[in-house]
Amino acid sequence: KGPGPITVFAPTNEAFSQLPDGTLEHLMENIDRLTEILSYHISEGLYMADDLAEMNSIETDAGILPVSVSDSGSLIVDNAEIVKEDIECSNGVIQAIDLVLIPDIATR
Repeated sequence: KGPGPITVFAPTNEAFSQLPDGTLEHLMENIDRLTEILSYHISEGLYMADDLAEMNSIETDAGILPVSVSDSGSLIVDNAEIVKEDIECSNGVIQAIDLVLIPDIATR
């Protein structure tokens, strides 16, 4: 929420269904951790798929995600594949991903 521009790496419904049982309930009880995970999916700035394909990493509100292009040509952010690119919004762009990105608090 805000004027942007922002880029959101938004997990699909299928991505959420891959989380271990009880994860969402646990996060709803631990708002600080939930906020960190949500922030890990948001980057200040407008990054279209073509921009990301030229990058090695992207800074999010909660850390730095590696960015790469797979052998098949898919864009990979951290360990997630971008499955729907460049969904334009009034304050930025959404890149739909196939995993929920969970920052490793041990590396921070």
